Amino acid sequence: MSETKEVTTKKSGEVQTKKQPEVFLRPLVDVYENETGLTLKADLPGVSNDKLNIHVDKDTLLIEGEVNISMPENLEASYADVRATHYRRSFTLSPELETEKIDASLKDGVLSLHIPKREQFKPRKIEVRTA
Repeated sequence: MSETKEVTTKKSGEVQTKKQPEVFLRPLVDVYENETGLTLKADLPGVSNDKLNIHVDKDTLLIEGEVNISMPENLEASYADVRATHYRRSFTLSPELETEKIDASLKDGVLSLHIPKREQFKPRKIEVRTA
């Protein structure tokens, strides 16, 4: 997934601004459903709590995270497998889910989200009376 961003560079004392594609990493996500709701587990290695953004707008869930890859002073990478440092993934949510009650936790680079089902969509046991 990519968008464009403006990049400012200095070349020969001249400041140049140009649009460049911004590349996002798409985190791997496992989704589990049971009678109480959905659980999502997203792999976000290197993302800290303060660099994590979880946003719900109507029926869309957006997960974004930024990784800070630090380089030793005065060194530059001659080769890098990971060029993007920004994770982004979005999901369309069912109206059965209660997005106001999402529970989120981040531990060891794994984001866990639990989204409960609305009460009227949860299975319920029907009591049978004898006549």
